[in-house]
Amino acid sequence: MRFDLAARYGDERLPRYTSYPTAPHFSPAIGGDTYAGWLAELPAGASASLYLHVPFCREMCWYCGCHTQIVRRDDLIAAYQRTLRSEIEQVADTIGHRMKVEHIHFGGGTPTIMAPEAFAELMAVMRQAFFVLPTAEIAVEIDPRTLTADMVEAMQLSGVNRASLGVQSFDPVVQRAINRVQSFEQTASVVDMLRRAGIAGVNFDLIYGLPHQTVASCLDTVRRALALAPDRFSVFGYAHVPDFKKHQRMINEDVLPDGPARHDQACAIANALKEAGYVQIGLDHFARPEDSMAVAFEDGTLRRNFQGYTTDKGNVLLGFGASAIGHLPQGYVQNEVQIGAYAQSIKAGHLATAKGYGLTDDDRLRADIIERIMCEFSADLGDICARHGAEPEAMLKSASRLKPLISDGVVRLDGARLAVARDSRFLVRSVAAAFDAHLDPGKQMHSRAV
Repeated sequence: MRFDLAARYGDERLPRYTSYPTAPHFSPAIGGDTYAGWLAELPAGASASLYLHVPFCREMCWYCGCHTQIVRRDDLIAAYQRTLRSEIEQVADTIGHRMKVEHIHFGGGTPTIMAPEAFAELMAVMRQAFFVLPTAEIAVEIDPRTLTADMVEAMQLSGVNRASLGVQSFDPVVQRAINRVQSFEQTASVVDMLRRAGIAGVNFDLIYGLPHQTVASCLDTVRRALALAPDRFSVFGYAHVPDFKKHQRMINEDVLPDGPARHDQACAIANALKEAGYVQIGLDHFARPEDSMAVAFEDGTLRRNFQGYTTDKGNVLLGFGASAIGHLPQGYVQNEVQIGAYAQSIKAGHLATAKGYGLTDDDRLRADIIERIMCEFSADLGDICARHGAEPEAMLKSASRLKPLISDGVVRLDGARLAVARDSRFLVRSVAAAFDAHLDPGKQMHSRAV
């Protein structure tokens, strides 16, 4: 990887492009009535993925960028679960037919903060409201510090087959600096429980760019994590945005790694995982060669949505819960972020949509280009533009941010085919941003490019 390019482009604040346009461009002009109309237009043969957001944790991790809050009272969690159940039934009734479901993802927060019986009931409600295929991937995000044997049993009986474990770092100095003390032994015990329960798909989340983090501590975390043999790794750069996430002010900025140090850490982690036999997938994922995600990457069917990289081939994502985002062919919708406002809408019998975005033809074209760049490090502009009735020359002309990237050797153009140079793939977000017609470089609402 080229350090001169990391210094030149690495401090740019850019989206991760889990959608296009990105969430800051959603508008309250899209509300519950619009969403209801979009749901009613879904064809009977379409399949959907379901995302359920559980915005509660027992304590706050200071690096966290998610919509979550600390809760001690279990009755509040139970009330939220009942609201989720009502929303699922409400959305299913609005659709008017029983859609097929191929993916279910519980995110948070900490989804496993729910009582085991409440989790099992939610799964039963989803199976009644939708046709969850026997082959469906059902994934749950887990905090290894709080997972119980009873919850593992509930997950097993509910058909969960994939678990994503937050690890971040095994360095105790880093853990104390981010208020997330989690031993290797805790993590290993949870992995063992999951596998004994038949939940075979195990993902680990790692983060670089944390306070006090070094290349040596990153590599030690990777070494320990590899001993537990997860199927996939997600490796994210810490996004320090204390103006948006007030709890991040608890992190001492003086001990955060600078741009070059973050780049070194990212490279060290990537190289170590590749040396261990994992396939690097897109921007931030790694998987065993036989894993379905690695297969999708190799055969060109990898996709990207709000959960990051995915094997999900559908174009309908239904989001449930406070702040949850959905994606339909017509556009994006996001629920009320505040739990009280979300619950009030559902209790009143209204869809909880607070804002969204109606896609234009140009948005769909650019979304396809950006997704292929993010998933494959390349894009055949001729083929993509032809499918959308557009001209690749006009698209290239509009992408003014592409010119310096070509001059610097980050991007290579062969006719209308674009490819990111192998030694510059860490700048894939910069390349994708060249096709973002909505990007405002003056706003610092995104994470660093490196």
